[in-house]
Amino acid sequence: MTLRQGQHTIVIDGVTQAFEVAGSGPICIAHSGGPGIRSGYLRVPPLEQRLTMVYLDPIGTGRSGLLPGGAYSMERYAAFSGKLAEHLGVERYFFLGHSHGGCVGLQLALDAPEVLEGLILYSGAPVFGSVLFEESGRQVEAKVARWHDREEVVEAARVFRAQAAHGLVFPDQEAASAYLNDVLPLYFADYRHTVAELGSLRADLTFDPDRRHYDWDVRAELHKIGTRTLIISGRHDFISPPRWVDELRSELPVALLAELTESGHFGHLEEPERFADAVLAFTAG
Repeated sequence: MTLRQGQHTIVIDGVTQAFEVAGSGPICIAHSGGPGIRSGYLRVPPLEQRLTMVYLDPIGTGRSGLLPGGAYSMERYAAFSGKLAEHLGVERYFFLGHSHGGCVGLQLALDAPEVLEGLILYSGAPVFGSVLFEESGRQVEAKVARWHDREEVVEAARVFRAQAAHGLVFPDQEAASAYLNDVLPLYFADYRHTVAELGSLRADLTFDPDRRHYDWDVRAELHKIGTRTLIISGRHDFISPPRWVDELRSELPVALLAELTESGHFGHLEEPERFADAVLAFTAG
């Protein structure tokens, strides 16, 4: 199937859904993290040589519309992804979900497994919300112990702790974006090395003042997922540490693991060749 390249918008359930198509080959829908992180950072040109990548801006993100009342949920995100595929006339496809997008992928595999050719869980977890945040806090302390002589890491951890004491609640776009960029050094195995390679890094966040926080946990349902799955994990990822990776591997019936030993949460930037090789080998298989 050939999809029209470039940026597009459609309307799903009264809400604008934006997406971009690039590349050729089997269809792979890519869902960014966050929630609220715009899809541009997840662009992986090497994948576009052998896959038709559909990069969607999740609802409440980027060029997509906000969800009335802020009633976001993993089920809603999964449903919008499925309805986008229906609009495109795609019956089966690969789904690449990063971070929160990986959670969406697990929910989609539970709700509509028949549409998935394969699931790529990239720095994902079987939980979202308070449990995920508590575990991330413990991992932050381990990261500080490793990089105690890096001022940017120590300061990022201080900001993380200060915000954790008040929950992830922000008054406006400026405050939310400032927090995310202040803690960005925590997301990389070696932040200084990555900046030296790629230049300065900034997170692009869409703020919805009505967005409601929610907890989500499918650990008890993982055994039901029969979709062939690739887990991509950065060894130094504080969002998706070994605790969640081990649980996914042990409970998902058909799961492979690609560990990126020199990566944190953004392996496609930290080890781009290994990341692309793992995805392309999986989709070719």
